[in-house]
Amino acid sequence: MENVTGIVLAGGLGRRMGGVDKGLQPFRGRPLAQWAIERLAPQVDELLVNANQNASRYAQFGHRVVPDSIGGFAGPLAGLHAGLKCARGALVVTVPCDSPFLPADLVARMCAALAENDVAVAKTGAQPHPVFALVRRGVLPHLEAYLARGGRKIDDWYATLSVVEVAFDDQADAFRNLNTLQELEERP
Repeated sequence: MENVTGIVLAGGLGRRMGGVDKGLQPFRGRPLAQWAIERLAPQVDELLVNANQNASRYAQFGHRVVPDSIGGFAGPLAGLHAGLKCARGALVVTVPCDSPFLPADLVARMCAALAENDVAVAKTGAQPHPVFALVRRGVLPHLEAYLARGGRKIDDWYATLSVVEVAFDDQADAFRNLNTLQELEERP
């Protein structure tokens, strides 16, 4: 298997969580992002955290923190872009910071399905999960051109690439994310 760099996407504004830094909100006694980091780290050769605020707090998790190079909190594609620019691996896998239950075999299954495609995207039932993706690092120039044209929608960008969807129906709950403070408090 090729070297894989993992990116935990924690660069958003946390709008649905009241404007707080979502990844640093407590969940079961630990910051939410820490759960994703601990689930992803054993699956990759290198792990990066994409964060645009509180970099020193994210650095305490023991991994390199990379901010977006595109201003204005431009979304998950900006986080992927930042990670692709810094990654050492030939492949990059992204996960959001608000998904503490991601599969322990996410990367292995995505790598097995990628074949000659540019991107592998997790899917449960009919629902794709575009921020759970394995991307070839070679797509960086293509992504830079898309972002330079003002593109920000991850699905629109994927539509211009060869994409394979990877079924995770056996672990559908693993892709549930916690978007609000109420969800953080209610989740068992």
